[in-house]
Amino acid sequence: MPPAITELTRQIIALWRRFDWLPELAVVGLVMAVFVGAGWLAHLVIFALLRRLVKNRDLFWRGVVERARAKLRILIILIAVGFSVTVSPLDPEPSQTVRAVILFLTILVLGWIVMGAIEMWAVVYLRKFNLQSEDNLAARKHVTQTRILQRAAVIIIGMVTVALALMTIGAVRQWGISLLASAGVVGIVAGLALQPFLKNLVAGIQIATAQPIRIDDAVIVEGEWGQVEEITSTYVVVRLWDWRRMILPLSYFIEQPFQNWTRETARLIGTAFLYVDYEAPMDRLRAELERICRESPLWDGDVVSLQVTEITDRVAQVRCLASARNAPTAFDLRCEIREKMLAFMRDECPEALPRDRLALDPNAEAITPPASPPASGPR
Repeated sequence: MPPAITELTRQIIALWRRFDWLPELAVVGLVMAVFVGAGWLAHLVIFALLRRLVKNRDLFWRGVVERARAKLRILIILIAVGFSVTVSPLDPEPSQTVRAVILFLTILVLGWIVMGAIEMWAVVYLRKFNLQSEDNLAARKHVTQTRILQRAAVIIIGMVTVALALMTIGAVRQWGISLLASAGVVGIVAGLALQPFLKNLVAGIQIATAQPIRIDDAVIVEGEWGQVEEITSTYVVVRLWDWRRMILPLSYFIEQPFQNWTRETARLIGTAFLYVDYEAPMDRLRAELERICRESPLWDGDVVSLQVTEITDRVAQVRCLASARNAPTAFDLRCEIREKMLAFMRDECPEALPRDRLALDPNAEAITPPASPPASGPR
């Protein structure tokens, strides 16, 4: 032991002997009050300086300081209590127990602080992106990555924190080692029980890196069309077109096929099918489709086309194509095209409407109805 620490210990012991007339618990309480008061004062001074530093900054930074205030206050008080128990004339056995409890709580608080720091980093990083913008592909990419990785990091840090805290207690130290190293009987049982959770956790990391889906993507899953509303650490919430929510595990988007309409860009080509008569003037229908798209605010000005895609024994199938800036807009544009093309055929181009034909054979002999039989009976 260094001479300076040895001398300090002797001075502290001599100081305690002056208070030998007081009960031991009273001395311990007095020492703890002094240390806790000093820690509280240090906390007030530190945060007074921090408030002054962020006074002229925006509301976000002032919120960060206030958010960290309670956590650091608890940490400083725990450290102060630990020092007070160490230097107080408390018996070795209760002193060791108190220090073990303080160490356990300190590890938990440190993990809490680290998780809070990750959350604050995510908030700061996501302030650069706006999901409400017209072209939000980059924003959806970064928001999805950040949220999934943040949740995965919080879960991992929480598990490591709890494991390290348990390792400080002799009775449950094996639990902490098993949780930290995934070894032993407890680790095997926990691994089997948590297999679906760990499977989805790994799938979440894969989704964050490869990004088959992102927040606000338009997807078709299980035969339903919807948009990705939320991606958690274990499941995905898809908001369907009629406001229902479909909940799917993260592993579904790694193992099952699905359609993503906005994988590379939010723009889509909408399709509207019409069934017209053989005599329908396609040039007039094509011109009318172009006019409808030019006058519609839903069209993005890129793709517009009309093609005959199939002919049946009664009608011709016509496909109308038009592009829009995103999936909901494309759906509305398709409905508008159907309505206005139907009105055009009804009012201005009735020859395009489907109709049945009945052909007569000119070589067929006319069938003369038989003459009525003469009336019988008395006249």
